[in-house]
Amino acid sequence: MTDTKSARRPRRDPNGRLSTIGDLLGTALAGLVTGAVLLLILEAILSLTRISEFGATSGWLAIILPVWLFVEEFRAEGFGASRVVVVLLAAGFGVVAGLTLAGFAASQFPTLVSGLVGAAALTVVYCLVWFYGLRWLSHRAG
Repeated sequence: MTDTKSARRPRRDPNGRLSTIGDLLGTALAGLVTGAVLLLILEAILSLTRISEFGATSGWLAIILPVWLFVEEFRAEGFGASRVVVVLLAAGFGVVAGLTLAGFAASQFPTLVSGLVGAAALTVVYCLVWFYGLRWLSHRAG
């Protein structure tokens, strides 16, 4: 048998936040992929039962698990004005990026795909602004 070193992944800091950008992005994107797979299963069931056409459901529904992660990260950050400022900036930039890319994709692809593109953009932008924004503000404050 081989002896492997087990390190807890994703790594968290003492406050319970994800400690690296890779851990945050990886966990958020894993949640997004899980949501997308569940959404595709729902779409297949709706299509097979002839309730709706395949691709008619909004792909934005896949963002449920990443939003849950973002709420938990917000709670783990603790109290302070910096977390409120950063969450507003991250949500704002994420929504703008997601809606922009979803709008571009909507002319070429069905609602499911354009929503998934928007959800992916929102997730990545939110993670980047949240992670680096908090570190930048905490570095400037103390």
